[in-house]
Amino acid sequence: MIRKLLIALLLLGALLLIAFAACEHLVQAAGKGKVFDRVDAIPARQYGLLLGTSAHRRDGGENPYFKYRIEAGARLYRTGKVKVILVSGDNRTKDYDEPDDMKQALIAHGVPASAIRTDYAGVRTLDSVVRAKRVFWINHFTIISQRDHDERALLIAQHNGIDAIAYAADDVDFHYAVRAHIHEWLAEIWVVLDLWVFHTQPRRLGPHVRIS
Repeated sequence: MIRKLLIALLLLGALLLIAFAACEHLVQAAGKGKVFDRVDAIPARQYGLLLGTSAHRRDGGENPYFKYRIEAGARLYRTGKVKVILVSGDNRTKDYDEPDDMKQALIAHGVPASAIRTDYAGVRTLDSVVRAKRVFWINHFTIISQRDHDERALLIAQHNGIDAIAYAADDVDFHYAVRAHIHEWLAEIWVVLDLWVFHTQPRRLGPHVRIS
């Protein structure tokens, strides 16, 4: 009995590893040739989609993921690689407002308010990417986040017929953010389930909003 249980557990573990490898391959394939690390190499596009995260860590300190994404978005704007930045994030409560935090941080980095648009319903990466097309009517844009997150967002874009490329913000040292990296690995599996098994749609769509 114990032997059968051990064999079953080993088989389950092997299946999970195979499933993870397959999901990781899909995500990385979506980003192949579409994620740029250098500003001088990335093609210019009218719109940038800056993916949200909290401005602060749980202990109240500055979130380096947020800091590096803001710096990346401002860099693309200053060099003319994007002209309008759509900041998309979670606004779940009055005291938690990723889009406005990103907007204010971009302004502090020299991006004029007139070049920033806000999406307050980007509660997940899938929502942010799909809403960019279906709510804000933009189908050609540059995604701005860390590389692993970019690749996952590009898979969502590809699946939804969106012509997107991505710019990789500076990453955070693995030892500093182990929890975030584990989250990203799990998210790779979840995004495949969302797209091909559950056919998940954004939680909110709403009326069309044309941005210029």
